[in-house]
Amino acid sequence: MRKSYERGALDEGSAATEPWQQLRAWFDEAVAAKVPEPNAMTLATVGADGRPSTRVVLMKGFDTKGIVFFTNYDSRKARELATHPHAALQFHWVELERVVRIEGKVAKTSADESDAYYRTRPLDSRLGAWASPQSQVIANRAVLVANAAKVAAQHGLNPPRPENWGGYRLVPDSFEFWQGRPSRLHDRLRHRIVDGRWMRERLAP
Repeated sequence: MRKSYERGALDEGSAATEPWQQLRAWFDEAVAAKVPEPNAMTLATVGADGRPSTRVVLMKGFDTKGIVFFTNYDSRKARELATHPHAALQFHWVELERVVRIEGKVAKTSADESDAYYRTRPLDSRLGAWASPQSQVIANRAVLVANAAKVAAQHGLNPPRPENWGGYRLVPDSFEFWQGRPSRLHDRLRHRIVDGRWMRERLAP
């Protein structure tokens, strides 16, 4: 299966010189284009055994301090980040024929930041954070349903944030913006930190 990519271009004259500006522009365009779940991103981590693993998480905010997502601190991804606190992210906006790849160091957000986001979640999601022993083997789905019912009975409409659930912030040291082009001559602009400043360079497709 093949496709000719012809929706856009990414050249040095029109692209932002700073990666955060380019990410903001492309993310806003993905939202405006009604791309399904534009904040969905693949997160890649490495375990203590050296094996990489990926999963899709939702970006819940970004600024020049980093890119934030939330998860269970007992999950596989969290255990791997505790061992190797570097990770890679990838947005793939298929409809726009665009990919953004981001690499950097990861650290937990503050408890206050995790609390603030947790309070904005729908009640079912807040209960779910308690109900799911993420990445652990369970007997069946009934375990999750029973756990959620137990938490709902215990905490009602205001469950507190579980101590083992919260945010991470990836602080990038590398961005790559990929725009599909005809004849597989795609545009790739990479930004990386050199001597404390962002440097932009073109990569061959």
